[in-house]
Amino acid sequence: MNLFVNRKRLLFWVLGDIIAVILVALAFHFDELVPNYIATHPNDALRSFMQKVSRFGNWPEHVALGILLGVVAWLRGSKKWVRIVLAMLIACALAGAAVRVIKIGTGRARPFVQTEEQWNGPSLSSKFHSFPSGHTAASTAFFGVLLFVTWRIGLACLPIPMLIAFSRMYVAAHYLSDVVFAAILGLLCALVVARFILQPIENLKPKI
Repeated sequence: MNLFVNRKRLLFWVLGDIIAVILVALAFHFDELVPNYIATHPNDALRSFMQKVSRFGNWPEHVALGILLGVVAWLRGSKKWVRIVLAMLIACALAGAAVRVIKIGTGRARPFVQTEEQWNGPSLSSKFHSFPSGHTAASTAFFGVLLFVTWRIGLACLPIPMLIAFSRMYVAAHYLSDVVFAAILGLLCALVVARFILQPIENLKPKI
């Protein structure tokens, strides 16, 4: 039985890795498609809206939302949801830390930066922190935890990180590959937190 379960897990990870690699490869291939479409289809109202989404879709807003949700859960006496919200905040922080390291290491120029070299190596300048998208990774990790806890609520919240990801492309802060890779990274962080933090706590609960 254990061997069967291990094989299923291995198959899950192998298929997940293959799908992730394909998605990232396709995203890199179509990197120029999104900015070209936006440039040829200007919309002032949509741009204004996307700028607001981009401005308020960063990690501090997610942390503030998490604290608010945690307080509400605590006031209602729901220890389960206090743990879930805490896991969401941990996943968000984990994704943010991982993104920061990758950003500095790769030094990819943002779409609005005029440069011949898109990849510049280690850099501390925010103009060369395009890959991956911190907004997208943080939001996907934050709400992604819900997918592994209660998929119905998780799916309902999924449009939020998707909208944030699109807004980052619309304001020329990121390429398609930046947000796709960030979304995959965010989901991975959410999975790790749900698997190694939430699940062990649930297993320790006394069975009645």
